[in-house]
Amino acid sequence: MATPQTPQAPASGALPESVQRVAALLAAAGHPHAPRMLDAAARTAQQAADGLGVELGQIAKSIIFRRPEDDAAVLVITAGDRRVEEAKVAALVGALARADAAFVKARTGFSIGGVAPIGHAAPPVTLIDRELFRFQTIWAAAGHPHAVFQLGPQDLLRLTGAPAADVVQDVRADAP
Repeated sequence: MATPQTPQAPASGALPESVQRVAALLAAAGHPHAPRMLDAAARTAQQAADGLGVELGQIAKSIIFRRPEDDAAVLVITAGDRRVEEAKVAALVGALARADAAFVKARTGFSIGGVAPIGHAAPPVTLIDRELFRFQTIWAAAGHPHAVFQLGPQDLLRLTGAPAADVVQDVRADAP
């Protein structure tokens, strides 16, 4: 495991525009934790967990799908140590398709690896993985591959207005 980085809080003017957008929304919602910039990129849940010195499951990763029926973005926020089961998501929101980088950027305003759970260019259909509730503290992307913010699973519900759902592959206790 890599040595944890100490998240830095740069002056707001030093934050990328996308992170400033997330920071403003967090502040307006009265959220106590502002976005922090990591020295190294946290494009993957593992990179974020290593950089923060936390468990992989504490990383709230944002997975974007495209719903072909109306070309809407579907955001699934899942625990970093879990894999989304597309069939479970589709049963809740309709048929899904893969979202490419251009679709993600156009619909969210964020690049892959930095998709925040809030502040999207167009409101997505959002579902929150119930597995995140195993943890008191989780970390989410804050609009940039180097930016994260701290929150609790209940904060995620409050900030997004999204429901918690069973959206991940079953985890078997006897699996290797």
